[in-house]
Amino acid sequence: MFPTFTRSGVAALICFSLVSAVPLEKRAPSGPVISSNFPDPSIVKVGNTWYSFGTNLGDDTAPHVQIATSSDFKTWSLTGEDALPTIPAWVAFSKPSIWAPDVIQNDNGKFVMYFSAARLENPDRHCVGVATSENIMGPYTAQSTAWVCHNSEGGAIDASSFLDSDGSRYVTYKIDGNSQGNGGACNNDVAPRKSTPIMLQKVDSNGIDKIGSAYQILTNDVPDVDGPDVEAPSIAKFADGRYVLFFSSNCFTTINYNVNYATASSVSGPYTRASTPLFTSSSTGLWSPGGASIAPDGQHLIFHAYIEAGSTIRAVYTAQLSWNDNVASA
Repeated sequence: MFPTFTRSGVAALICFSLVSAVPLEKRAPSGPVISSNFPDPSIVKVGNTWYSFGTNLGDDTAPHVQIATSSDFKTWSLTGEDALPTIPAWVAFSKPSIWAPDVIQNDNGKFVMYFSAARLENPDRHCVGVATSENIMGPYTAQSTAWVCHNSEGGAIDASSFLDSDGSRYVTYKIDGNSQGNGGACNNDVAPRKSTPIMLQKVDSNGIDKIGSAYQILTNDVPDVDGPDVEAPSIAKFADGRYVLFFSSNCFTTINYNVNYATASSVSGPYTRASTPLFTSSSTGLWSPGGASIAPDGQHLIFHAYIEAGSTIRAVYTAQLSWNDNVASA
């Protein structure tokens, strides 16, 4: 039996050692900051305001992309607006399944949204699309063609942008190999399991135009830990030059889903996994925590978890992270 949480929205303090990549302390977040269905929350700060963009309500009705805001990272409010009211022609209109939006501000000051959506030609496969707006709140206008698809490998989802300290921009995303798996949890828990690589793509200063080819930085190659899947990548960098990649392992519908992380001395890897995930159901009392997004400061983390066993509602939780050699106040 999992404990009942209040809606205080107070963030947890979690301490780590980046040297050993082993958590020193974990304390479960005290309660959801958004108690309604808001899966796959992203995070971006503009001025003094935090913004989060989330997956649609789960029934493919509007809003396609939800928006929430906060002035203090603790108290969050849904705006009720749709950041992507018009979907492009390449998306399956009857069941667009728009997932895991992420928003950044590019070097020209324009806001760029990455989102996953079902393909019109094959609604069982997703592509990553991009949309732009002059305003952080939107509305965002999507490009007429998908940004990346990997059709033959199962599709692409969960795009997330990262701005390096030298001004280089990257987008990390997952190849959705489990969409063509052999069944079981997330359609990929029956051998032989399909690979679900996390890819890194360098992009131009506009956040859209690709530079070179994407390359793999992680995949589901630790069967006892990853289960059928790794997904939801999000990267941050610390002042000393080290990188941290957050991701989720296992299937989001199971109690084994988690918030995991790995570190590297280069953005391109190799990434060394932490010895244990950051958040699991057993370590937090939350049901299937995952889909985390890390702020560029490496300290502010946002993620979702089901409100209870058997629920279809994924509430939002926040945490503030403190690293032993890059200390942040909670």
